[in-house]
Amino acid sequence: MTVLILAQEADAPTDALVAELRRRNVTVFRADTSWFPRRLVLDAELTGGRWTGTLSTGHRSLQLGDIRAIWYRDPSTFVFPPELTDVERTYAHREARLGLGGVLAALPDVLWVNHPNRAADAMYKPLQLATAAACGLHVVPTLVTNSPAAVRRFAGQLPGEVVHKSFGPNSITEGSLLKVAYTRRFTTADLRGVATTALQAQAWVAKGAEARVVVTGERMFTILIKANSAASFEDWRADFGALTYELIDTPPEIEARVRAYMKALGLTYAALDFGIEKDTGRHIFYESNSSGQYGWLEAQTGAPITAALADLLAGVCS
Repeated sequence: MTVLILAQEADAPTDALVAELRRRNVTVFRADTSWFPRRLVLDAELTGGRWTGTLSTGHRSLQLGDIRAIWYRDPSTFVFPPELTDVERTYAHREARLGLGGVLAALPDVLWVNHPNRAADAMYKPLQLATAAACGLHVVPTLVTNSPAAVRRFAGQLPGEVVHKSFGPNSITEGSLLKVAYTRRFTTADLRGVATTALQAQAWVAKGAEARVVVTGERMFTILIKANSAASFEDWRADFGALTYELIDTPPEIEARVRAYMKALGLTYAALDFGIEKDTGRHIFYESNSSGQYGWLEAQTGAPITAALADLLAGVCS
């Protein structure tokens, strides 16, 4: 029985997980979806109501019926022959997603970490916030708008400051220039850009620390993150060198509500971020990422996240 890992070629946490699974004598087939269709070949036939056949590269072949778990670790997008036009490339991408993805999704008795459809749904932050609130997690007042007047109204109703955040990944590359949109407090000058697209504005959390809760199956790891610079206090991703980390016990009430959240969104793995109010100690839900990073937290704290993932994936192959 085999664990199929779909991940980018250069990914240190994946390297560590593959090594751990192999140490346990678990068969692993690792590929990146960017290999399809030129380096990864699908040969699948529907027989007796089940898909049978192979996934293969130039070096290895995997029987579809041997797959018992799939770790869908944010793989790269498909790469097509350069001679295709933009229209042809769009068509080919759709066909690859529905064909390759459809066959894998139809395999019975497979543990997904996470199923790409569940992960895609869980990307929507408005859905995350509503789900978190429904599961009893604390969520601050939030506005989604493209109206400057709505931002003024929203800010006027709050006793403190307002921050704005990206809905998706916070970095883009334009030419050779990397641009990063960190969470930051809203200023009047920012109103000029509100009407250009959808904006997420939230009440500022008067925090004493933050936490990332990493969930893998039934295991949960909470890492306390403390900021020691102005930039990291506003958004800890802005200054990793100023952070300190501590592996702590997950508060029981947070654990129960996080489990309800995971169940509601159909997730097996996620990294959830919280702000911890300085005066009350209350955990404020920020967002979750179903492919959220954990490798540097494991290195900093010794949290056995890789082992927990291996336990989860290997458990269905034993």
